[in-house]
Amino acid sequence: MTYDILIRGGSIVDGSGSEPVKGDVAIKDGYIAAVGNVEGDATREIDATGQLVTPGFVDIHTHLDAQMGWDPDMTPVSWHGVTTALIGNCGMTFAPCKPEHRELLAGMMETVEDIPKDAILGGLKWDWEHYGGYLDSIERMGTAVNVAGLIGHAAIRYYVMGERGFAEDATDEEIEQMTEIVSNAIDAGAFGFSTNRFEPHRAPDGRSIPGTFAKKEELEAIAGTVGPKGALMQAVGADFGILDAMADKSRVLFSYGTGTEEGAGERSAAALDKLAEGRDITGISHVRGSGLMFGLQSRMPARGKTWNGLMKMTLSERVESISDAETAAKLVEEARLPEGSQLPIDRVFYLGADETPAYTNEVSLKQMAQEAGEHWSETFLRLSRESNGRGLFNFRMFSASFKEQAGLFKSDHLIPGLGDAGAHVSQIMDAGWSSFMLSHWCRETGFYSVSKVIKKMTSEPARVVGLDDRGLIKEGMRADINVFDIDEVAELQPELVNDFPGGAPRFIQKAKGFKATIVNGEVSLMDGELTGTRAGKVLRSAASA
Repeated sequence: MTYDILIRGGSIVDGSGSEPVKGDVAIKDGYIAAVGNVEGDATREIDATGQLVTPGFVDIHTHLDAQMGWDPDMTPVSWHGVTTALIGNCGMTFAPCKPEHRELLAGMMETVEDIPKDAILGGLKWDWEHYGGYLDSIERMGTAVNVAGLIGHAAIRYYVMGERGFAEDATDEEIEQMTEIVSNAIDAGAFGFSTNRFEPHRAPDGRSIPGTFAKKEELEAIAGTVGPKGALMQAVGADFGILDAMADKSRVLFSYGTGTEEGAGERSAAALDKLAEGRDITGISHVRGSGLMFGLQSRMPARGKTWNGLMKMTLSERVESISDAETAAKLVEEARLPEGSQLPIDRVFYLGADETPAYTNEVSLKQMAQEAGEHWSETFLRLSRESNGRGLFNFRMFSASFKEQAGLFKSDHLIPGLGDAGAHVSQIMDAGWSSFMLSHWCRETGFYSVSKVIKKMTSEPARVVGLDDRGLIKEGMRADINVFDIDEVAELQPELVNDFPGGAPRFIQKAKGFKATIVNGEVSLMDGELTGTRAGKVLRSAASA
């Protein structure tokens, strides 16, 4: 037998939770053709000696809906072993969409997810009205990563109700129209429906997005359509009452977090387990503290005439400016004022300027300043000078305690991996969550075994989405595969670049330790670099078959 690709001599972690087994994996025509001691030749052989061979990772919380239009490589997730991405989360999608509503939907995606509106309007073809047409449009573009999609509540409500969709109750007739749109979308390939109950997620005019205040009966009706089709209900900001209503009729995925007080993580895990009793409910959470990254290359931590002036400069000019003693003194003076900064400095941590970011650093900027006998702004300026402006700081707004996250992760109904790739692009960089799972939660702490951590990133999220042909290394499954060195894999330092349409900024982050990523039987990444092959497919729900 001659195969397309033969991965030789690796430790196979098949995604089922089973222990690693030495062996080979053969690929033919986009499928896994043989596993074990494989005889035969191949057009291409990959030596996996000393490496793990695993299924490709499934990222179930992304907002790459727009970015695919101008970045079909879908970076950064494609640098971190992700082979399938779920889009359409948090109630935010671009379909259904009437032509006259395009600017509004793009504007909402900008204000909610920090994706520039002009890039959205100019970077997508907008050659659809209904959800099936949107999937067709993505399919024509071609991507490096497989794409599975949800249809969003905000777009549906505005399509049916117009301006009334922001805050008014839907009539019975309008609810019926919405459920029909959802049903048709699933039949066209959507894997489910997403809704957003988080009031601070607002449209450009300041109103909470459509769907935020929808009554429970509306979501129950939609869940009653979604459930029988085997599809998924995804929610953010929903209370347990809303989740109860949806979960009685359908599978549910929702964003879940925990506090920093002692025992909060285990209490959150217990609450999740109780909610999930007898029902198919899955929570998803961050793998490390998230909220806002800032530094001399991006945002400033304080306000004032001098700080605002820095924002108008290039990075090299900023470094030169803060090196001037008089300017530095003015910056510190402004930062000391009551209105100088609203950041809780005791929850800000320095990521350093080494090859890999110090995400596990537990000495806050406030502590660093106290130990140095400085005001925190002096410490910020000093570290910025020492790193030539490259040093970044992370404000842990969410999931601030590693200890409490570990408590939360004890729940069997919790999947770590809230990366938000494609969203908040100039504010955060959590898209490397999979590399952090491997480096921190597996290698460094041993919280997850190799077998368990791979299952959490492959077959478990694949099941949640509804993918029955991915997430496992087994004969007959689609050939989405990673080859990597578990002793080396890690995130590299985030970097601010201006590569969005119109030169808009975003953070990117590469990885180390990945030897190969294979998508649908074709090599997408080799030795940490993308090959330019875009073999990703638009995946469609079983209901669309």
